[in-house]
Amino acid sequence: MIRFLLILVAMATTLTAPAPAVAADGDRHAFVIKQFKLEDGTVLPAAKVMYATYGTLNAARDNVVLLPSHYMADSHGYEWLIGPSKALDPGKYFLVATELFGNGKSSSPSNTPAPFDGPRFPATSIRDNVEIVHRLLGELNVHHLRAVIGFSMGGQQAFQWAVTYPDFADRIVVTSATAKTWPHGIVRLESQIMAIENDPVFAGGNYREQPRKGLQTFGAIWAGWLFSQGWWREELWRADAPPGATFKTVFEGLYKDFIPGGDANDIILQMHTWEANDVGGTRGFGGDVTKALASIKVPVLYMPSATDLYFPVDDARYEAQFIPHVTLLPIPSLWGHTAGAASNPADAKFLNDHIAAFMAVK
Repeated sequence: MIRFLLILVAMATTLTAPAPAVAADGDRHAFVIKQFKLEDGTVLPAAKVMYATYGTLNAARDNVVLLPSHYMADSHGYEWLIGPSKALDPGKYFLVATELFGNGKSSSPSNTPAPFDGPRFPATSIRDNVEIVHRLLGELNVHHLRAVIGFSMGGQQAFQWAVTYPDFADRIVVTSATAKTWPHGIVRLESQIMAIENDPVFAGGNYREQPRKGLQTFGAIWAGWLFSQGWWREELWRADAPPGATFKTVFEGLYKDFIPGGDANDIILQMHTWEANDVGGTRGFGGDVTKALASIKVPVLYMPSATDLYFPVDDARYEAQFIPHVTLLPIPSLWGHTAGAASNPADAKFLNDHIAAFMAVK
C-alpha cells in the first residue's frame, strides 16, 4: 500500500483507560461531554472526541497549536509536520491533535449505543466538531491558540474556527481544502455514498457484516480522484510501491481495502459532514459564504494543491479573493489531494518550509 494511504487511514487502538495527567507525545485520550447538543438539535447522551498532545503547555499558555483531523484519520495524521527539524517543534509548541466524529474512535455510528447506533446516528457538521473541541480546549485550560493548521477536512475545520471564533487563534493554515464544499465535490461524494448504499448487504445501514462490494466500489471511485492525472501518467506510484508492483496491483491495493477496518456507516457519516461544509451557514451570515470569509480577522496561509481534484485550485482562488489577510500559495505538485499532507519528500519540504515561515511572523 502506498505510504500516504497508510498515513491517511492508520487507526490506533481504542484508548479505554482514563487519560494520565502526563502522557507520552502522541498518546490518545478520550474527552467526553454529557448531553451534547448538535447543530441539528439532536442531543447525544455522551459525545466523545479522541485527541492526542505533543510537547508541553508553557506557563503563559500561549504556545498551543490545534491540528484537527482529516477524513477517517486519527490524531497521528500530522506527524509529517511535527518534530525538531519540522515546522512544529514539540520543544516549542504544545500541539493538540483531535479526531472527527465518525472516525470509529470519536463518537461514531459504529460505537454509539441505541438509539443513535448505526444509521440512526445523527448528522454531524464541521461546526459540531469545532464546538466539542472548543469545549475540550477549555478543559485543558487553553483559551487562545497560536494557530489552527488543517489538511482536507482539517482545513475545513480551520476555516470554521476563524469564522466561529474569530479571536481565538492568531492565524490559520489550510492545505488541500476549501471553506465550502462546492457542488462538484458534492457530486463526487454522493457517487461514493451511493456505491456503498446500493450494495444489498448494506440493508439501509442495518448490515450484519460490512458491505464489502459496496466498499470496494467506493474505494475504486475514490482512487480516481485522490491523485492527479499526471501522477498516474508519470507512474509516480512507483515511489512507494514494493518491488514488482504494477498498475493493476497498485489500483487493487487502493480500492480493495481503501479504509482498512473502516465501518460503512462511519465512512458515510464523514462524507455527509464533508459535503455539508459551508462557513456561510454559520449563525449570523445567512448562508453567505463570501460574507463569512470576509469576516476572518487573522492571517490565513491558504495552500491548495495545484492538482487537487477534490478541492480544485480554482475554488481556492475564488474563495481567497474574499479573505482579507490571505496568502494564497498553491503547492506545485502532481500528487493531487495528497500533496497537502506531505505524501512525498518535495511536498513535505514545501509545506514545512512555508508553514514554519508563516508561524515565525510576529
